[in-house]
Amino acid sequence: MRPDTPADDTTEAERLLRTAGQYPEDREPLLLRAAAHLELAGERERATLLYDDLLASSPADPLLIRSLKAANLWEYGHEAEARAIIDGVRTARPEQPAPWQIIAETLEAHDELENAEATLTEAARLLVPAEAEDISYALQSLLTARHRVRRLLALPHDAPDTLADGLHTADVPLDELHDPKRLWALGSSDPAELQAEIVRLRSELGSYRTALSRPFPVAVLHWPERELDELLAAYPELEAEYPTYRAHLTDIEASLRELAQSGTPNLGIVPATVPSYEAFAASESSTPANPDLLPQYATTLAARGRATTWPPLRGAACWCGSGRAYGECHGGTAT
Repeated sequence: MRPDTPADDTTEAERLLRTAGQYPEDREPLLLRAAAHLELAGERERATLLYDDLLASSPADPLLIRSLKAANLWEYGHEAEARAIIDGVRTARPEQPAPWQIIAETLEAHDELENAEATLTEAARLLVPAEAEDISYALQSLLTARHRVRRLLALPHDAPDTLADGLHTADVPLDELHDPKRLWALGSSDPAELQAEIVRLRSELGSYRTALSRPFPVAVLHWPERELDELLAAYPELEAEYPTYRAHLTDIEASLRELAQSGTPNLGIVPATVPSYEAFAASESSTPANPDLLPQYATTLAARGRATTWPPLRGAACWCGSGRAYGECHGGTAT
């Protein structure tokens, strides 16, 4: 669901809160998504209460939640508290890019460009690995944000900026996307200039709309072999979807590569189990034999934080569970 109005966002937040009650083991990612929708609906006080509720329950990622809370607080007049939280997050030196990027973009949004640049530079020094091949999508997003802020400050390119340029694959180069003069083009009365700016903005949106920490990945189901055997034994109607286990694995990799080539970022794989799928089908008042449920089931698992990022980092184990490195398994040129 992609809500279009504040009322839609409130409705989606309420749905996520109900789902969190049904799946307490996935409470944290579901409440984070509910808080994001409440922010979009303008219900920022309720969003803050959700963040506080999560922080009081020993969350898995407290620094991420604190950074989101700070961004939300600043938007409805609690600047001093937001600044204090941002200082605390920086002092804690998060080991993941998302908290750094959220607090830096909060500072950027409130014209604190020098502080935002210092925050992103500190994060880059801490997190960027020596080998460029090991750059995750989240870290690439952080480097891109740093490039943008430095461009606004008219700072010269340095090594992380060059790395961000190299990782960027969209048609419009980063230097052009982040050109401060584009702001003037938005106020132009020339239709040609406005059309050119629309093209640039679409390119930028396509590159970064899922770079935020909140959206869940576009995910593909992976049925482990034993689970797939059980699924097809119980629901032979699904054999057309999964003719063999080997074909299933091949289809997963092919689907993800096709999505990546079409420009879809933030891809993932979610492990499926028969009991979970049957419970999902029951919640949808449908039969598990209905193949139309499969993509909905994948989306639900991803929203519950069950997806693993695809592709795996260089040298990491393959997603299929073979125990081999991804590059020597489904990550090879021939799979």
